[in-house]
Amino acid sequence: MTIINEAAMILGLYFLTIGTFLGAIWANESWGRYWGWDAKETWSLVTILIYGFITHMRQIPGFKGWFAFNLASVIGLLSVLMTYLGVNYYLSGLHSYGSGEGLKFPLVVVVVFALVGVVAIIAWRKKENIRQKKIHKVS
Repeated sequence: MTIINEAAMILGLYFLTIGTFLGAIWANESWGRYWGWDAKETWSLVTILIYGFITHMRQIPGFKGWFAFNLASVIGLLSVLMTYLGVNYYLSGLHSYGSGEGLKFPLVVVVVFALVGVVAIIAWRKKENIRQKKIHKVS
């Protein structure tokens, strides 16, 4: 599953980058500028940087392994959701639809991050228990 996840992350990085460049070309034709630091443009850049970091994590000694990669891919998914949904409804700018009401930070975002943290802690403990059992079996 991790290999499939990594392949999907690399493919997603390519599509995110191509889409951002094509969006910049379209913006130049429509508004006369390639990049305007709008919230959607900025979050698409943040998502590209997150995906770029995740796909290169295997080259950093402290981040090698399937657990760190899979946890980071969940964070990458949350970044994509923020780019495509959060910016549209919670931030102001050219690409936002909910900017008339002001910024109301949804409680569900806090709950989702807390849930991801709890699941990550549980998974880490289970991974460590399995590793300890393997060490005891060998010795």
